Amino acid sequence: MASEKIQLYSLATPNGIKVSVALEEMGFEYDAHTINIMKGDQFTPEFIAVNPNSKIPAIVDPNGPDGKPINIMESGAILLYLAEKKGDGKFLSNDPRLKWETIQWLFFQMGGIGPMFGQFGHFFKYAKEKCKDPYPVERYTTEAKRLLGVLEARLEGRDFLIDSGYSIADMAIFPWIHCAKDKDRYNGGEQLELSSFPKCMAYLERCMARPATAKGMTVCKL
Repeated sequence: MASEKIQLYSLATPNGIKVSVALEEMGFEYDAHTINIMKGDQFTPEFIAVNPNSKIPAIVDPNGPDGKPINIMESGAILLYLAEKKGDGKFLSNDPRLKWETIQWLFFQMGGIGPMFGQFGHFFKYAKEKCKDPYPVERYTTEAKRLLGVLEARLEGRDFLIDSGYSIADMAIFPWIHCAKDKDRYNGGEQLELSSFPKCMAYLERCMARPATAKGMTVCKL
């Protein structure tokens, strides 16, 4: 008999962590399936049937909006889907102004933080021996620091990005800051001068101190 739980296909990368954190914070029952992208699991016919773009994370909800199974790809879309499915307004406010503030900061991550931090990590950490030209590291360091400055200003007088409290925007953003700082990932604290963004660093600690969030960060780890 098919499971009635949400099926999560993921890996504990910044993008993957977003969704497992959301599932834990929202209290959904789910089964987690680790997709080892280093071994090419994302290119198997079974995974492509879930996500034709061969990227993690992806989910299958056996109880979609019309009562039928639905596959959702793209981490930002999954966060919106889960928040609306939950429907309690806790992590995506039912107040129209706060809702759209949340969505705009979610898109800020999807269009800015994610791509720029990802490129920073690639050239700073993983492509050191393949690319000797300093330009990519300089470019993405500069842009990552600019984006951190935007966050630093937003967090003035706030614990989280939205005045209503911890939201899907925070779930999307904090994993990238953690990845940039973490010595086992990008180890970019000195390069990005993270100590010069104290509000961002305190914000990261607040997010990670949440029990459900901390649990979500351990899902689908290799």
